[in-house]
Amino acid sequence: MSHSFQALSPARFLARSAAVYGDRTSVIDGEFRVTYAELYHRAKQLAGALVDLDLRAGGRVAVLATNRHEMLEAHYGVPFAGGVIVPINTRLGAAEIAYILDHSGADIMITSESLAGLAAAAVARSRQVITVIRTGEGYERALAQAAPYEAVVSDELGPIAINYTSGTTGSPKGVVYTHRGVYLQSLAMAFHAGLTAESSYLWTLPMFHCNGWCFTWAVTAAAATHVCLDKVDRRVVWPAIEDHGVTHMCAAPTVLSTLVPPGEAGEIGDRSIWVGVGGAPPAPAVLARAYARGLHVTHLYGMTETYGPAVINQWKPEWDQHPAEERDRLAARQGVGNIVSERLRVVDPDGADVPADGATIGEIALRGNNITPCYFNDPAATEAAVPDGWLRTGDLAVRHPDGYLEIRDRAKDVIISGGENLTSVEIEQALLSHPAVVEAAVVARPDEHWGERPVAFIETAAGTQVSETELREHLLARIARFKVPDAFEFGTLPRTATGKIQKFALKQRLRAAFATDEPDRVDTR
Repeated sequence: MSHSFQALSPARFLARSAAVYGDRTSVIDGEFRVTYAELYHRAKQLAGALVDLDLRAGGRVAVLATNRHEMLEAHYGVPFAGGVIVPINTRLGAAEIAYILDHSGADIMITSESLAGLAAAAVARSRQVITVIRTGEGYERALAQAAPYEAVVSDELGPIAINYTSGTTGSPKGVVYTHRGVYLQSLAMAFHAGLTAESSYLWTLPMFHCNGWCFTWAVTAAAATHVCLDKVDRRVVWPAIEDHGVTHMCAAPTVLSTLVPPGEAGEIGDRSIWVGVGGAPPAPAVLARAYARGLHVTHLYGMTETYGPAVINQWKPEWDQHPAEERDRLAARQGVGNIVSERLRVVDPDGADVPADGATIGEIALRGNNITPCYFNDPAATEAAVPDGWLRTGDLAVRHPDGYLEIRDRAKDVIISGGENLTSVEIEQALLSHPAVVEAAVVARPDEHWGERPVAFIETAAGTQVSETELREHLLARIARFKVPDAFEFGTLPRTATGKIQKFALKQRLRAAFATDEPDRVDTR
């Protein structure tokens, strides 16, 4: 090996932080607290325990655990042992988990005590012979009996993790993360979030989701403090923020809205907390309430295949001078590539770049160091996703003259009505601008005359009410009449195990209703 090359691996962040900041607190998990030196030692002990269980180089270790210290330790102990971590969504059922165990070929599983029953049910369904390590006394005993071990990573392009997609349109796919990709993405997250050794990061984002958007490694790289949470509840989150001086956190928009419900007062003094939010942009009313509580939201865009956020809405100080409505519009955009992302493209069906006019819609295409090299054991899916050297995301967007991207829809969610393409995101954003609306999903309903018409599914804030008539009037002031949904349904929206709204379930409901008893058409044109 050349003196000028060393294989990159995010696991080495822990060794450095232990050497430089060994006496600093690395993890706070209830009463459990360890320094960086202690975390490093525990991770090496875990690696030794896995080697004692005959984990081979490249072997997969499934982890079904909540955001506790054992889950974090696995992100270092597994690669130290030469293995590949397979984090599993804790909201999945036994059959779904068994599929992941079988597809990944995992032969060791680490599980939280609280999830031991689910783990046992999944293992019973699996074709694999799996050794299960439960957290608690058994886990601690395994660490105590093992000799510390740390393998040297020689291939930075080798896998460090396999993250499974939510599988909304079929079986979940295993997205391979390389040591190099995670290393670079972790540094990008630390850079954009402004993490330092003085930072305190609250785990409101599941570590199983894109490996916690790579903050499992980014926080350690900065030698900041990991503050673990077993579950996300605002009655727990706000005291944790106060008690541990939290400076950073990440969350889905739904989590943000639950933290700042309307009508609930609360102050945190002069503290400013960086909050990375992925998915759909939060409603303006939610952003306003978050800001009032000291939560400064940065909108991010990415997917499992991009190691989490490949795009960041890089806020510019001069935008603070704009009127509130213009600030909200700018905040809703997805943004520009993060510091390690390659050039982002928005392409037409022929693969040519669309003009940066803020109007011409194309598909987002990505490539670079923070893009998965492949789906695990699925070359056909890999080829379909990367037909020409660019990952096709399935997200339709425009590029503004300043280079910032703004998603208009998922390709599969465009509503074609009377020959017009209606973007569900535009209608949803108009709905979310109403203060009573906290979540909105707009999908197509079959229509004999128009082909398709939009239907809106609405979740309102607790303690608020809004009528269909009021929402129609609100929309007519913001979008064209023909884009206004024909019908509105109010209630809790169905979600995937990762918290995403299940639009396919809403579409199925509408198709079934149309097939059995076509609803009356409401012509809003």
